[in-house]
Amino acid sequence: MTAQRAVTVTSPTFSLLTPDCVINALDSLGCHSDGRLLALNSYENRVYQIGMEDSSPLVAKFYRPERWTNAAILEEHTFVQELIEREIPVVPALVLGGKTLHTFEGFRFAVFPKHGGRAPELEDRNTLEWMGRFLGRIHAIGALKPFQHRPTLDIASFGVEPLDFLLSNNFIPVDLDAAYRSVAEQALTGVRHCFGRAGSNVRALRLHGDCHAGNILWTDDGPHFVDFDDSRMGPAVQDLWMLLSGERADMARQLNDVLAGYEDFYDFDSCELHLVEALRTLRLIHYSAWLAQRWDDPAFKQAFPWFNTQRYWQDRILELREQIALMDEPPLWPV
Repeated sequence: MTAQRAVTVTSPTFSLLTPDCVINALDSLGCHSDGRLLALNSYENRVYQIGMEDSSPLVAKFYRPERWTNAAILEEHTFVQELIEREIPVVPALVLGGKTLHTFEGFRFAVFPKHGGRAPELEDRNTLEWMGRFLGRIHAIGALKPFQHRPTLDIASFGVEPLDFLLSNNFIPVDLDAAYRSVAEQALTGVRHCFGRAGSNVRALRLHGDCHAGNILWTDDGPHFVDFDDSRMGPAVQDLWMLLSGERADMARQLNDVLAGYEDFYDFDSCELHLVEALRTLRLIHYSAWLAQRWDDPAFKQAFPWFNTQRYWQDRILELREQIALMDEPPLWPV
């Protein structure tokens, strides 16, 4: 996986992050709560909406211990601030006491303004084009300089290392181990072929990194992104393919709409279309390992009770077989 372990602040486990601790952490910054606390949907970190005595509610994100270095977290904050300064609608960490990253009782956290919105209607062509313009603007800024402290989305970190973790820690049922091992290795061979077809000149730039509908809030003024926690270096198409769904013809039309807006602000290299199914394959392997690496977190056992069952791994084997076939097909092309 891509987790970085050399953090500069040692954090306690999330089991010690009580409501009182959350409220006291905000209070330590001069943000006085009225006692209202709502846990928001997040598993990697712990995120809370907190009512304030004299202002609108705030959102506090408490970072998972030992995932990112302080420098990597601050680099994310800086990137989002760059986007804000260019009037791109994202949600930045608030500067409180001259800082965006804070600590309280060993926990590292950041505070954000609360932004409302609804899920985007990705079946609407105008919405897709608007999303494309939005992403084109983000990538135009992301291409200006590289991250120094955040990782790159590559085959090793999103495929080889996650697979090694799953196999070496005995997560695969014994009777399915050989089948999963074989199909995953075949899938990674297909991924390498896709990257080879895309060519060595594919450019890595700063991305959102986890560009699915759940991280997009839509209002009458258009979209804004939240949660750049997975921001990293990678090919531009990583932030595009998760907006596509349905049959191949549907995805081709959707891609056309997204690129119609995207290329108003940033040129898209069509060679990256060879990577769509490869990146999907890497995400599937990475996701299983992400669950496995977090399996000692009680919140994961409660939220994902189907993980690590016989049926789960049978489905993953079938899923990867489908991906192997899809990676052998010609690349998706806008129509």
